[in-house]
Amino acid sequence: MSELKTKVVSKEPVLSLAMDFLAVAQQAAIASYPWIGKGRKNEADGAGTKAMRDRMNLINMTGVIVIGEGELDEAPMLYIDEELGTRNGPQVDIAVDPVEGTTLMSKGQDDSITVIAVSSRGSLLHAPDMYMKKIAVGPKAKGHINIDASLTENMRSVAKALGKDIKELTVMIQDRPRHDHLIKQVFDVGAKVKLFSDGDVTGAIGTALEEIDVDILVGTGGAPEGVIAATALKCLGGDFQGKLAPQNQEEFDRCIKMGLSNPEIVLTIDDIVKSDDCFFVATGITDGTLMKGIRKTEDGSILTHSFLTVGGMDGKIQFIEAYHRY
Repeated sequence: MSELKTKVVSKEPVLSLAMDFLAVAQQAAIASYPWIGKGRKNEADGAGTKAMRDRMNLINMTGVIVIGEGELDEAPMLYIDEELGTRNGPQVDIAVDPVEGTTLMSKGQDDSITVIAVSSRGSLLHAPDMYMKKIAVGPKAKGHINIDASLTENMRSVAKALGKDIKELTVMIQDRPRHDHLIKQVFDVGAKVKLFSDGDVTGAIGTALEEIDVDILVGTGGAPEGVIAATALKCLGGDFQGKLAPQNQEEFDRCIKMGLSNPEIVLTIDDIVKSDDCFFVATGITDGTLMKGIRKTEDGSILTHSFLTVGGMDGKIQFIEAYHRY
């Protein structure tokens, strides 16, 4: 293994890249904007990917993609192990999704975003593009989840940590038949379900924000999105657990090949993101729970709305509106 893949740098240089990556997210979202509601998600993904790659190659860093996108649906992607940047700066792991919620965006629906997670070299889990069972909560419930327990048990534990009656909980679950048993458990205790169709990163982040009525996110979704969500929650002081769910022998073997000797082990937030030297940035493409979507102004400028949070800052977040003239 090369030195490029093993060296980990100090905290200050990595966090100094946050504003550079804000610009990356903004440009990827802007590039995807013309494809909103056009029914062509791969074209949107391709435009966002190209803008993201071009901008990252201008950053003074030695970056490596550890979580790309599009591996299963054959969309354009930033390839795992792809090296980016000028090779003159901090050495970092990068996890990206140029268009989180491609189906949503292609149908003109809400909650499509560009997301990026960055951490010091060697600290992000190299998760294969497959399913992951996951559970996420905010800071007040940190340490009170157990992915091997039933959802009912987790709801009782989280309710106690939050000082709520279990019936007051809101549980966010993707609207899929595989989650019917989870939805039933929520209904059985009298709690509230909040269903969503695609893209679980926003829901995971929502558990850590007082303004959003979500106490738990639970379900089985993409493993790459799990790594990105875990990075955001680490910055926000929340908690996350995941468990890879290989669907066949090929996927199981892929885990082994990527260095996961026991693919079905419980992964804590510290297993997924091994350093506090990390940050998360997102830019809205369409309007959503966290951010407004791209807007065009009367003078032809484009207005973006972004979200930024960095590790070691006690959950501090920034919402950033920016005008871009073309």
